[in-house]
Amino acid sequence: MKLLPKFSIILLIFILLFSCNDQDIDFENDEVKSNMIETNLSNFSQKSLSIEEKENYLMKAYGMVRTLPNTSKKLEGFQKISEGYYSLKNYEKFKNVNEKALELSKLLNDSVAMAKSYGFLGMYYRNKELDSAYKNFYKAEKIYISLDNTKRVDPLSYAFDHGRTLIDLAKLSRRVKDYGESEDLTIRAIEKFELSGNTKYLPICYTNLGILAKYVERYDDAVTYHSKAIEYAKDSSKDTLYAVLGNNNIGTVYKSQRKYDKAMAYYNKALSHKRFLSSNPKWYAALLDNLAYVNFLSKESNVKPEDFLKPLRIRDSINDLQGISTNKLHLAEYYHSIGNDSIAKTFASQAQKHLYELNNNEELLTSYLLLAKVSSSEEALGFAQAHIRLSDSLQREERLFKNEFARIRFETEEKVEKIAEISRENQLLIFAIFGLSVLSLLGYVIFKQQQSNKELLFEQKQQQSNQEIYRLLLSQQLKLEEGRKLEQHRMSEELHDGVLGRLFGVRLSLDGINQRANDGFTDARNKYIDELKSIEKEIRLISHDLGTETLSPDIAYVDVVESLVSDLCTVHKMEFEFSNDENIDWETVDDQKKVNLFRIIQESLQNIFKHAKAKSVKISFNYVDDKINLTILDDGIGFKSSKVKRGIGLKNITSRVTQMNGVVDFISNQDSGTKVSVGIPI
Repeated sequence: MKLLPKFSIILLIFILLFSCNDQDIDFENDEVKSNMIETNLSNFSQKSLSIEEKENYLMKAYGMVRTLPNTSKKLEGFQKISEGYYSLKNYEKFKNVNEKALELSKLLNDSVAMAKSYGFLGMYYRNKELDSAYKNFYKAEKIYISLDNTKRVDPLSYAFDHGRTLIDLAKLSRRVKDYGESEDLTIRAIEKFELSGNTKYLPICYTNLGILAKYVERYDDAVTYHSKAIEYAKDSSKDTLYAVLGNNNIGTVYKSQRKYDKAMAYYNKALSHKRFLSSNPKWYAALLDNLAYVNFLSKESNVKPEDFLKPLRIRDSINDLQGISTNKLHLAEYYHSIGNDSIAKTFASQAQKHLYELNNNEELLTSYLLLAKVSSSEEALGFAQAHIRLSDSLQREERLFKNEFARIRFETEEKVEKIAEISRENQLLIFAIFGLSVLSLLGYVIFKQQQSNKELLFEQKQQQSNQEIYRLLLSQQLKLEEGRKLEQHRMSEELHDGVLGRLFGVRLSLDGINQRANDGFTDARNKYIDELKSIEKEIRLISHDLGTETLSPDIAYVDVVESLVSDLCTVHKMEFEFSNDENIDWETVDDQKKVNLFRIIQESLQNIFKHAKAKSVKISFNYVDDKINLTILDDGIGFKSSKVKRGIGLKNITSRVTQMNGVVDFISNQDSGTKVSVGIPI
């Protein structure tokens, strides 16, 4: 073993260390898993990816979904993944994931999800085992009916899925020639699709009704239904497809009526969609073949072998075995009509082999009849007998399938009835247990009530004692409050009569000195005199605040606030604007809120005077959505809102706003001023 170079070893250790310490993704977290599932499903939806890449994303999503707990989230994940596999035509994985979803939906008792899973399993079996397909679709149908009856879930939430199940059942019933049942199921499917508001499958429903009407020779109804299919497909992604399909089907209806001119008109109408047909050679070949065959049947047009050989070459190029078989049957009929039975037999024999492999029994019967016509008498007898055997076999098979479908319906309904009976028995048992529980509970309550009566008497006495203690505490609190107010009043008087009087005396003395002296210090003394005036005003305001914690009802609140703003801004030589919304009825506003707003304005102005270096301030009250909004805006130096260390002033403002159940915002940036916004409910 070769030794790694030193650098490689160091790099490897470095990577391992970092990978061990990586805590960014927690793969055990269900939310992380759900996000990764959604990411993988989203990536799967990209149209530019190959099938292998899409399957890789589905596998990753499936691996994550399996590790989720058994919840509706996991169930939803299974169903989305199964739909992804169906779109990729990976039907085995579609089936396997749906079986997981069905098992989980039963565990979670999720009826809607259970019905959806049965419907998906029916889709898997419909081209493999008719009875298994019918059984799963019918189980889904019974669940949807039970949901309709119980009204536990909004019908709109599952109407589309219910309709899809009904049309699948209808198409299975048509295949076994139970036309009446198929028509009834189709009409119910249309009702469900219309209820859901999703018309995506309505063209399919009306196409099925058209085919059924043709089988029972209600030709006018068949034309009407196919026309409706074309109409409902308009403005959808499949409008051209249904225009081609519908016109082809109408042409076939007229062909069955031997109205060949009308049939040709509709086949030509379908052929007019050249852009669509250029990318869909299978349809183009079918329409050319149908048109040639109708021309042949009309016996009025000069049909040439090339008219049949052109679509046959197209079908050979795309290996459309079903189309090739039909085309060769038409050629066999053509050559038989012109007396060239050897070529007719060749084409009929080739068609018969293909149809046998494809298990297309209806056209296989036609091939036996043709071979009987163009073969020798001995061979013709053998083909006629083969026709009879196959016809009898098909009739038996149809009867068997009808009986099997009836048996499935009977057994499913019998199981539903048994479940309902068990449910009724369980309900009776639950009622009995509930009754016994109520009696036991009642006895226990009576016993506890007797025990509690004594405790209640004791608690009543204790309550009375507590109330007495509360009254005493309340009385004491009132006295303390009265003492606090008296002390505030005393401090107010002391400031006003004592400190303010002494300051006033000092200012008068300085004024007297100024009037007598002319020593060059007059300007300096004037400056100190102005400062003393400012101090006097602030002390007067503080004295007023201490003396009145509540606002006098005799003074308009707006006047008090405006006076405060005016006095303080005049003292500090600052311009101001004050506005009040006339929609605010201040008389109905709680006094405590008015006091708090007054204090907020006062505190904000003090902050502006001390720190902002502002030249002007704007203060306004507004009334919006039953709220009083106070805005204080200055043009000062501001501060960084994210970094400011809130001082006691801002904390006091926040505290007062919180007391009023309001909100406050401090909006500021350096050199762009500060805005204080307060909003309080009235």
